[in-house]
Amino acid sequence: MRTIITALTLGSFQRFSFLATLSFCAALGAATVGSAPAYAEGTSRWGANLGTGRFFSNDFLGDNKDRWRSGAYTVSKLRGPLGLTGLPTQFGTLNELRFATQIIAPANLGTADPTDRPYVGMASLGVHSHAVKRGVEMRVGLDLVATGPSTGIGDFHSWVHDALGATPPSDAVLGRQIADHIYPTASLEVARPYALDTKILGHVTLRPFVNAQAGVESFVRIGGDILIGAAFSQGVLLRDEVTGQLYQGLNTDPAKGLSFLLGADVAHMFDSQLLRASDGVTLTKTRTRARAGLKWQGERVGVFYGVTYLGREFEAQPEGQIVGSLSLKLDF
Repeated sequence: MRTIITALTLGSFQRFSFLATLSFCAALGAATVGSAPAYAEGTSRWGANLGTGRFFSNDFLGDNKDRWRSGAYTVSKLRGPLGLTGLPTQFGTLNELRFATQIIAPANLGTADPTDRPYVGMASLGVHSHAVKRGVEMRVGLDLVATGPSTGIGDFHSWVHDALGATPPSDAVLGRQIADHIYPTASLEVARPYALDTKILGHVTLRPFVNAQAGVESFVRIGGDILIGAAFSQGVLLRDEVTGQLYQGLNTDPAKGLSFLLGADVAHMFDSQLLRASDGVTLTKTRTRARAGLKWQGERVGVFYGVTYLGREFEAQPEGQIVGSLSLKLDF
């Protein structure tokens, strides 16, 4: 298990200051999303805590290799008016506070390969606001994305691999990683769900979407998902940045049983601070993803497992990769 929950590993004042600056800047950036309306007594101006979504991805759970998009972990805290069970019609009413970390690594952790992508330790903190208008679901967000040794992710990666007896990233690999930097990153997504009732599959939703981002990586993406079963028809759907998989964030009373997800998308890449010509790599202009997932929802426990094919991201990358994803929701 190659986990990347790195906040607890920051052991130096330099790293603390780096992420403290990130947190402070993200809090300031949150004000640009919109002003929330008045809330019930006992809640903050951000509203009540409406739920938490957690999503973990790792290539060990997919093709069982430790390379490229090696691991990612996201925590989404949803805040808004008490009793909200779906998307509001006004931006600033339902806000998602998002913390995410990523490990991106070359294929060989022991030897630095100048033709492979450089190591990336990345952490981000931001705010995203969700709304729906005339059946169109929308999200706008601003994140502060930190890269470099001061995030502590490379050190944590080494510690975990040492503890498990696996090959840790070498000094040469870590020495070639993307440097310390903070990238303001704006993003938006627009999706239009179409609900169908079929005799064979039951409740089916077709959900085409368009996604755009400018910042640490800049792109325009178009794709869609097919959601089979009632579990994806309630609450608010959040999209994982790495895989594109969808997961729930609201504390709702979800439909019980099995649900399935199929999806794919293609992105046109404008630029990437993670894949630069100055580091000896050439960014592919087209990036593809294909995914499938299974969700089981019981009375108090919900489990999601998905697999995602990630296409080549740089010209010298010999092939794509498969990563696995997990999301667990407990209601006690």
